[in-house]
Amino acid sequence: MQEELYRRFSPKMYAVCLRYAQDSDDARDLLQEGFIKVYRNLDRYRGEGSFEGWIRRIFVNTAIEYYRKKSLEYSRVSEKEETTIADADISVLDELAVKDIIGLIQELAPGYRAVFNLYVIEGFSHKEIADMLNISEGTSKSQLARAKSILQKKVEQFLSDTNKSYSGKNG
Repeated sequence: MQEELYRRFSPKMYAVCLRYAQDSDDARDLLQEGFIKVYRNLDRYRGEGSFEGWIRRIFVNTAIEYYRKKSLEYSRVSEKEETTIADADISVLDELAVKDIIGLIQELAPGYRAVFNLYVIEGFSHKEIADMLNISEGTSKSQLARAKSILQKKVEQFLSDTNKSYSGKNG
């Protein structure tokens, strides 16, 4: 039963872990810890909603706990910065491969990465994120805006480097 669960859900849950982890080693640790929690709590699944959704929630919570345990400081943004940071357009992300996107997200500071993942990928509200991470809603909003801005710059640099590399091969 456990082996079957692992085979079926580990690829998707590993992707979740990668989005929150600093690197692949941390992601593997999160994957292991998450599955231990799934196995220990199987009797708590009540059949409400999808089983995969239930497992995913365990992994997201595991990632949040991991983040808290690391005790890494959030980058604090002043009130003035909160009102001046523009919400960057990240539609250019469509041009990147998933592994490239994950790599760029992993480069974000832990606070930015957590808020970005929880809001953009997992769909939590800023209020929910604030409660989960023990920060204010304003901090959640400003960290999301900052994460998007940083990602936009990273994506532009990545695409520029890729284009230079590509044109160098053909030129």
